[in-house]
Amino acid sequence: MSEERIVGIVLVSHSKEVAESVAELARGLAAGGTSAPVAPAGGAPDGSLGTSAELISTAAHQVDRGAGVAMLVDLGSAVLTVKALLAEGDDLPDGTRLVDAPFVEGAVAAVVTASAGADLDAVESAASEAYGYRKV
Repeated sequence: MSEERIVGIVLVSHSKEVAESVAELARGLAAGGTSAPVAPAGGAPDGSLGTSAELISTAAHQVDRGAGVAMLVDLGSAVLTVKALLAEGDDLPDGTRLVDAPFVEGAVAAVVTASAGADLDAVESAASEAYGYRKV
C-alpha cells in the first residue's frame, strides 16, 4: 500500500532547541488524527547556533510525501540558506516552497492545515495568515 500524499513541514531555526520545540508544539496542537510530517532543522551540525544547508535538505527529504514541502524559517540567514537551496534546485524535493509566515504561529497553522489533508497552496495560505493573529 502506498503512503498517503501529504504536505510536509520543515522548521528552520538558528537554534536546534527552538526548531525542535516549535515542531513539538505544532504536532501537539494538531493532535487528534493523522499528523503531517514535521522536521526541525535547527542550528549548525555541531549543535551551535547557525543554519545548515545539509540539515535543511535532510529534513526536507524526511518529510517529503509527494505533496510538497513547506519551509518556515526564523531569521535572515535561514531565509538566505533556504533561498540558496531552492535556487540550486537539486538538493530539495520537488514542490519545496519557502513560506513567508511567523515562525511559531505559522508553524502551528501549517501543521494543522496539512494534517487536515490540504494542498501546499492552502498550507502556505494558512501559515501566512498567521501574521494577522491578534493577541489583544
